[in-house]
Amino acid sequence: MALRFIGIDDTSGGNNCPMVWKDDTDGSLVLQGWEVTNLSELAQLQERSSLPDTEKVIRLPARMIPYILEACSE
Repeated sequence: MALRFIGIDDTSGGNNCPMVWKDDTDGSLVLQGWEVTNLSELAQLQERSSLPDTEKVIRLPARMIPYILEACSE
């Protein structure tokens, strides 16, 4: 896996989160964000699909969309 840094939230204040990375091997995105722990939000997500123990739901602010679009357009 060869991860390439795309961008970090410039309002993170040195907390290094959230971030967007791209795996140049297979084109997948690697996202670092805040883990969603709100039970109501998780219940809404699980109405659509189960959440295995091997997965986490993360939240990225809308200001990270340009980084995601940049990673997807390459």
